[in-house]
Amino acid sequence: MTARRMLARDWRGGELGILVAALVLAVAVVTGISAFTTRLQSALEQESHRFLAADAVLSSTRQAPGEFVEEAGRRDLRTATTLSFPSMIFAGEEAMILASVKAASDHYPLRGELTYSSEPFGEVKTATRGPQPGTVWLDSRLFALLNVTVGDKVGIGEAEFVVEAATRTEPDQAAGLSSFGPRVLMHYSDIPATGVVQPGSRVEYRQLYAGAPASVEAFTSWLEPQLENGQRLLDVDQGQPGVGRALARAERFLLLAGSLAVVLAGVAIALAARRFSERHTDYVAIMKSLGAQSRVINRLYGSSLIMLGLVATAIGCTAGWALQAVFFGLFADQLPVTPGPAGPRPYAIGFATAFTCLLCFAWPPLRRLGQASPLRVLRRDMPSENRRTLGDYLLGFVAIAGLMWWYSGDIRLTGALLLGLGVTGVLGLGLALTLLRGGRLVGMSAGSIWRLALAGLQRRGTANALQVVIFAMAIMLLLVLVLVRTSLIREWQAQLPADAPNHFMLNIAPDEVQDIEQMLRSSDVPSEAIYPMIRGRVMSVNAEPLPTRDDATGERHQRGANFTWSDTVPAGNELVAGQWWPAGTEEALVSLEEEFALRLNVKVGDRIGLLIGSEPLEATVASIRKLDWQSFRPNFFMVFPPKVLAAFPATFMTSFHLEPEQKPFLNTFIRRFPTVTVIEMDVVVEQVRGIVDQVSAAIELVLGVILAAGALVLVAGVRASVDSRMYESSILRALGARRGLILGGLAIEFAALGLFAGLLATVAAEFSVYLLQAWVLDMRYVPSPWLWPIGIASGTLLIGALGVFSCRGVVSSPPLAVLREL
Repeated sequence: MTARRMLARDWRGGELGILVAALVLAVAVVTGISAFTTRLQSALEQESHRFLAADAVLSSTRQAPGEFVEEAGRRDLRTATTLSFPSMIFAGEEAMILASVKAASDHYPLRGELTYSSEPFGEVKTATRGPQPGTVWLDSRLFALLNVTVGDKVGIGEAEFVVEAATRTEPDQAAGLSSFGPRVLMHYSDIPATGVVQPGSRVEYRQLYAGAPASVEAFTSWLEPQLENGQRLLDVDQGQPGVGRALARAERFLLLAGSLAVVLAGVAIALAARRFSERHTDYVAIMKSLGAQSRVINRLYGSSLIMLGLVATAIGCTAGWALQAVFFGLFADQLPVTPGPAGPRPYAIGFATAFTCLLCFAWPPLRRLGQASPLRVLRRDMPSENRRTLGDYLLGFVAIAGLMWWYSGDIRLTGALLLGLGVTGVLGLGLALTLLRGGRLVGMSAGSIWRLALAGLQRRGTANALQVVIFAMAIMLLLVLVLVRTSLIREWQAQLPADAPNHFMLNIAPDEVQDIEQMLRSSDVPSEAIYPMIRGRVMSVNAEPLPTRDDATGERHQRGANFTWSDTVPAGNELVAGQWWPAGTEEALVSLEEEFALRLNVKVGDRIGLLIGSEPLEATVASIRKLDWQSFRPNFFMVFPPKVLAAFPATFMTSFHLEPEQKPFLNTFIRRFPTVTVIEMDVVVEQVRGIVDQVSAAIELVLGVILAAGALVLVAGVRASVDSRMYESSILRALGARRGLILGGLAIEFAALGLFAGLLATVAAEFSVYLLQAWVLDMRYVPSPWLWPIGIASGTLLIGALGVFSCRGVVSSPPLAVLREL
């Protein structure tokens, strides 16, 4: 018999249904998730470029060399240049205000949209270019503050410009605290006429590059070795840290989801292959009794497996493509850009997953079919030769680990999941055997239904224990995904609540603090505390002078920083080392932010030499703090006791929240306090919140797919053990047992397996989530007590219902028909 004829016969007889379904499911889920996450990551990366107005950005305190632009042109990249600096804007003889000026060349922006309106706060329009030479666009608020209209003139330095329009949004507007507001946009060629940019001026040049991804990557690889001190390449993490952090965690979640899909695929194939091989043992025994040799049988089943793998992989890849197409059809309105193709990698992953799982899970028991004894034709009670060995489980574990590592590319993510699966397997097997054997005493005193169910659990003790572990692994993976998704979204919502600060005030004079606090309260503007701020520089560590930035070979060099003082730990700060000082101390102590301390290579107890203005100061590191830089609260690298900095002059700062309808408050505030600098971060907050909303929606979609895959794996797990139960139930039916007794016993038996599996899955899920959050996602672990009742109840109900549903045929068909089918 050829492999093709055998497959055709088995297909007509229904033998291949579960195995083919498992293979198609495995390939479809892995391919679909991989294609979806690949395209989604591409779309999110394209969206992230909007925050830079380019694909790559070179930031520098001086103009970039012309050879950089020439090299970009040779690589078919588009370029643009911007220059940002604070400057006074004049209108007439009296009106003037400090603004953030950006000068942009003709092709700005390369990514994203520049919008404007023909009048202040008017209808928003999309611009194909920025201001022409000799003209400027003003922030809408500047029209009232300077008392000008469109067509009037304003002065910047030594030049005058015609007000052409009101600038509304710039794609790279969210550039951090260096982007002072209100804003003025002008043409780059007008900079020399202003005379404001001189040697030593506080300016930031940005060279923007955009083009094909491969060309951009090649160009940045060429550019990085050419960079000098004061020049750096920006990505979304540096250009907009809040967005970068959200994207990084979303990418890890998508990799986690794909890795779980790989595990679920392997489990589904293993369960289906086991049932397939068990049902073919008698068939092979007949073939051997007719003279077939083991090598012929192995070749026959090996060829069948290859053909089956090719067909199932083709169907699964097609289904996976359709799956991700459906997802993007549902998700299209939420994506700001159209994602490109996924490429061949998702389909290669699906192909590799199918054949690795077939080789490591399906082939070992099929290979042992050739060892079946011909005596099974006469003696059905002979032990089967295709039982799995410890080597089979180790081979499967290594295969799953290799696929997960290849798919995710993250050894820590793979390790966290494998440790969780290991805990489920090792501890779960022992616990399941103990619990199942412990039911013997209960069963002796129970009613007839319970005695029947518990007797079945005892009779198949080892097989049931393995089945509990399989169920527990599937449920655990689903619970892990739900927990991580919940933690991510909860943290994003906490990071960006509706009332998050979206404006900063700087340069508040000491005698203005009380008046500003009163004005904020009377205007119902919620604000953070007003913090003192002193600018200083770290000069030495433990009496060892630090090199300047130009002379440093690493990150350990002299650094400027903003200092503040406080008798208590500032809000949103968490001590990770050392102790806080007692209130009122005069001892020269300092608390450092942990990343700042790492760059200086200092620890608690070290001595730091500082320079504040022209005055030296030496302080001992008392503690190290962890900060949430995405909270939009005032944060400081260095905090001192109040009495240590009492002799130094200070200004003050704070942050506050304004609703869109409260924007006129800024005009009143700036008129009353013209020397205070207001930095508008509301655009930053909205951009971060927008990308977080998109990522959250993507996570919800991926979660739904994995939940569906997990449910199908549970179905495969139930079906893998249903034959022996249906055989026993048919005999009971033949002996006169009632239908209610049989179905009740099956329901109790499967519900007990589900109960044990849910308990194990919940313990392992908490353990895995702790590892993932601590190792991979850089999040604080929070126990989830609500998970326990959900995990245990879902395991009991799901497995019980699936078991009864799968065995329902035993009470609706004559016993003889069931026995003949088995």
